[in-house]
Amino acid sequence: MKAKNILLPALFALIGAVYAVAGVDNVAEEVAWVVGDQPIWKSEIEEQYQSMLYEKIPVSGDPYCVIPEQIAIEKLYLHQADMDTVEVTESMVQQQVEAQINYYISSLGTKEKVEQIFNKSLPALRESLHDMWANKSRVQQVQRNLTKDITSTPADVRRYFDKLPADSIPYVPTQVEVQILTAAPAIPREEIDNVKARLRDYADRVNKGESEFSTLAILYSEDPGSASRGGELGFMGRGQLVPEYAAVAFNLNDTKKVSKIVESEFGYHIIQLIEKRGDRVNTRHILLRPRVADKDLTDAVNRLDSLRTDIVDNKKFTFEEAVGYLSHDKDTRNNRGVMVNAENGTSRFGMGDLPQEVAKEVNKLQPGEISQAFIMKDPKTNQDIVALVKLTSRIEGHKANLSDDYQAIKNMYEHARQTEVLDEWLAKKIKETYVRIEDGWRDCEFKHTGWIKQNN
Repeated sequence: MKAKNILLPALFALIGAVYAVAGVDNVAEEVAWVVGDQPIWKSEIEEQYQSMLYEKIPVSGDPYCVIPEQIAIEKLYLHQADMDTVEVTESMVQQQVEAQINYYISSLGTKEKVEQIFNKSLPALRESLHDMWANKSRVQQVQRNLTKDITSTPADVRRYFDKLPADSIPYVPTQVEVQILTAAPAIPREEIDNVKARLRDYADRVNKGESEFSTLAILYSEDPGSASRGGELGFMGRGQLVPEYAAVAFNLNDTKKVSKIVESEFGYHIIQLIEKRGDRVNTRHILLRPRVADKDLTDAVNRLDSLRTDIVDNKKFTFEEAVGYLSHDKDTRNNRGVMVNAENGTSRFGMGDLPQEVAKEVNKLQPGEISQAFIMKDPKTNQDIVALVKLTSRIEGHKANLSDDYQAIKNMYEHARQTEVLDEWLAKKIKETYVRIEDGWRDCEFKHTGWIKQNN
């Protein structure tokens, strides 16, 4: 091991010299850091800095100190991921990549502008983003593995809160608890038949060899996460797919044929098998969603307004009873209409955390009041639906306290413990790992100690 450490500086100096001679865009390449047997290149640091500038991500300190340290930390986690054989779901990575590419295109206006700004073709940019998101996912999995045993008791939370300095107790902005009742407008049979006819036509064209499934998916599929990839979802288990889709996908055997039409909560699909691996399957699909006519939306609004009258004025039944019998969304229907904040696992939302249309209505209400019917986008399917909301409670902004904000303080305590565990793990890894920081990159106040070794 010592012999390897002695040879590494000379080896990376040689690699750096080769790149400096070759040049990249007329800028001499150089090695800034070495972590284990992995170099951190100056171009790598510059590229990440430019990306952070574009994304408007603040850098707390000198970017040429902060960024290489962040990259070094990532390399330590990725080394651990290799040892633990941590894998990521390819479909999830691809969804993140496409979402970011689409964000860039919508922000800059055209694909050509994106390529100009990043000085890369879209395929090259996709490859870079793929590596970035895959690495990020693997790092997060390692962190979860390291902190999975952290738990807390009410006594732990109380002791933590009691020791917090007064100026460290967070201010909790106004929060609300909301119940919702949703209705999906009736879609004319003619519209559904039209969607199915289009899907049957696509399937026939593929089965006869007249068209490639992936080409049709790019042109016509209404699933934004997979359409640009030719409808491919990546390898998934049954639990990652909606039941109706999974039931058909896992029964496909011929990669050249297309399934019959499958109906799910997202719309209507046709599916093509790509490959099976044990209990996972990789498929591509084309999704079409029937369109809701304006008249049908208006009719649904009128029905919910009549329902509101029966609840508020005629007292025929309660809001909660109406949700149980009539609400379209099964998650809230089985929970008396209570909306749950996915960020904190509680029923409390900051106004900015609610769907925009819901927040607009809630802002008009007093606790116990029910809104007029309104149109909103279904967060799952992005289809137009109609809703009523009831404001259950409003908690005005205040300094956090245990009686009102126990869950938030518990989250703070567990986050602090997670940070402590990860910092201890990093300190140990930094101490055990060969690290060399080249001249010109050392004069920094690093977040973690131990990077600069005595023999550097």
